[in-house]
Amino acid sequence: MTPLLEVRELRKWFPVRRGLFRPVRDHVRAVDGVSFDVKPGEIVGLVGESGCGKTTTARLILRLLEPTEGGVCFEGRDLSHVRGPDLKAYRRKMQMVFQNPYDSLNPRKTIRHILTQPFLVHGVHREREAVGEAIRLLERVGLRPGAQFLERYPHQFSGGQRQRIGIARALALRPRLVVADEPVSSLDISVRGEILNLLKDLQRDFDLAYLIITHDLATVRSLADRVIVMYLGKMVEEAGTEDLFLTPKHPYTQALLSAIPWPDPVVSRATDRMVLTGDVPSPINPPAGCHFHPRCRFAEEVCRQKAPELTGQGPGHRAACHLAGKLP
Repeated sequence: MTPLLEVRELRKWFPVRRGLFRPVRDHVRAVDGVSFDVKPGEIVGLVGESGCGKTTTARLILRLLEPTEGGVCFEGRDLSHVRGPDLKAYRRKMQMVFQNPYDSLNPRKTIRHILTQPFLVHGVHREREAVGEAIRLLERVGLRPGAQFLERYPHQFSGGQRQRIGIARALALRPRLVVADEPVSSLDISVRGEILNLLKDLQRDFDLAYLIITHDLATVRSLADRVIVMYLGKMVEEAGTEDLFLTPKHPYTQALLSAIPWPDPVVSRATDRMVLTGDVPSPINPPAGCHFHPRCRFAEEVCRQKAPELTGQGPGHRAACHLAGKLP
């Protein structure tokens, strides 16, 4: 199957200045050589600790940030040099659900304005038709009757309701790819299940592909077909969801999975917990060799000297580790 989205050697280095008028001496290597595909209708999870580059990767894909190097192809077309009306046309096909629904919704605008603007900006509908579509979107995401919510402002809704409005806005132009950045992290635990079920239903009904960015592995396991693990701006493992959860090949992935809480305290005590020691290294001056080696209990001399490449560990399974396949 031809990929819907192709990310190739994507990099984003942010310059660091020691003073306003001094030359750039360092760079924050937020994203450093990321490559992966997303197929039509596929749900891909992008996981890792805070600061590993997940959100920056998403913003590069959507051209909310310009990459330092590398490229993004959507529907077979390289978007690196697309500008103006052509880029506007592609924005209809790629949308984002932001992490904090209150920050991503303009507090000075009514829900009518927020949901009708995509139609008006792209010339899809006139005002009357756009209002009708806005009502249908509200009802599709579970806010019924939709007409009674149009003249309210974002602060008049709960967190779960605001996230539903953010999802409705993302779906307004019938995109093919939706990037969801921590879609449930800011919500109460009682609301998370409802939003996850809504995302599943919408994926089926609208034939969507999702890129789900999260640090919540339970969310990934319930939603994703495939999982990508990032550490300090680099991909360290990629596999099908069940394959990754049952047979992780990278010690960082093993540590993330061992941190998942078990409801049974007996099982929890019996589980071999991998506690990561030390802090995440600075992305300005990452360690030589494998970036993870200062925190890895299995590290050998080769890990300190040579950076590992993503290599095959089975069908659809890749890991960037010199010891992959040899770990317990």
